[in-house]
Amino acid sequence: MSGADPTTAGSAPPGGASATGRRVDRRAVGVLTASHVVDDLYQGAVPALLPFLVLERGYSYAAATGITLAATVLSSVVQPAFGVLADRRPLPWLTPLGLLVAGVGIGLAGVAEPYWWTWAAVALSGLGVAAYHPAAARATRAAAGPSAQGMSWFALGGNIGFALGPVLVTPVLLAQGVAGTPWLALPALAMAAFLLGLQRRRRTRSADRRTAGGTGTAVDDWRAFGWLTTLVVIRSVLFFGTLSLLALFVIDRFDATTAAGSAALTTFLAVGAGGTLAGGWLADRYGRLVAVRLGYAVTLPALGLLVAAPGYPVAVAAAVLLGLGLYLPFSVQTTLGQEYLPNRIGTASGVTLGLAVSAGGVVTPLLGAVGDAADLGWAFAALLPLPLAALLISRRLPPGHR
Repeated sequence: MSGADPTTAGSAPPGGASATGRRVDRRAVGVLTASHVVDDLYQGAVPALLPFLVLERGYSYAAATGITLAATVLSSVVQPAFGVLADRRPLPWLTPLGLLVAGVGIGLAGVAEPYWWTWAAVALSGLGVAAYHPAAARATRAAAGPSAQGMSWFALGGNIGFALGPVLVTPVLLAQGVAGTPWLALPALAMAAFLLGLQRRRRTRSADRRTAGGTGTAVDDWRAFGWLTTLVVIRSVLFFGTLSLLALFVIDRFDATTAAGSAALTTFLAVGAGGTLAGGWLADRYGRLVAVRLGYAVTLPALGLLVAAPGYPVAVAAAVLLGLGLYLPFSVQTTLGQEYLPNRIGTASGVTLGLAVSAGGVVTPLLGAVGDAADLGWAFAALLPLPLAALLISRRLPPGHR
């Protein structure tokens, strides 16, 4: 493959021009998107692994929840640290190394019986995911320049990878049992070797430092980044609340089958994939804040429609609107964070892709408690103030520097 190294992409690359006038290295963005598919496959593998651990090893639900905690919260908390590290010095090897560790951790999860071994292996995978994201997002910024569409493709790769996790895990463990987890590491081994091979062929670290790390003359706007972080937290709560409760709500409210509930959730995620790309296109064409505000403006009536839905078809229509509304700002918020902190691209990526996102996982059990105490309709109703708050907060954000 010729062209810029996708893990150290520099300025003036070949490829198509973005809406901002800067030419986008489509090959580098494509490789990074593919690597994001593989990396986030291991995040999606964890929930698919849990039923096998419960059935084969007799784990309690509390123990299974502890595995999820090891994979998600720990990873999210340490991502900003890796972002700071990536900002301080060019570390092109951090992307393939993080991806490799993410796969090896899952691969080791089933090779020994003790619970502490499985917990530590999944935690190791989470650390690999944490190391991968800031460095890869920084490289995507270098390859795509100020184009939000480039970041939207990268984000879409993560969405696809998460969805493919169960597709990989289920047939392997059905055939091999939990002891077959080493087979799951093969995609990471292959992709990491491919990325390292590209780095050996072409190194442009100095260009990466100029483009992705900032010029040194731009000013970091920490106040705007603080408001944006609050916005990312709100979006995370809305997303994980919907992800966790939508299928259960449809089943309970309309006496629907499990398949019907899963279909509503699948519709939400499928529309979201298109919404990610649409958000990048809107941001490049009409401005970052237009895409962000439109997303939350659509989310508000969509939640209301879901809560008041008289039947299953209306609930699915609400799921369509929710998928569109919650995914339109997804990649654009990461791009905005990088533009507010032009001298700390890795730090901005670590916070917007990691730390702030973990808030959704923390708040979701509270929504479940509301559902237990009343019903799931009230749980979704409790989310209604959040899109309005997001719209108000978005008024405090300045346009990104493109």
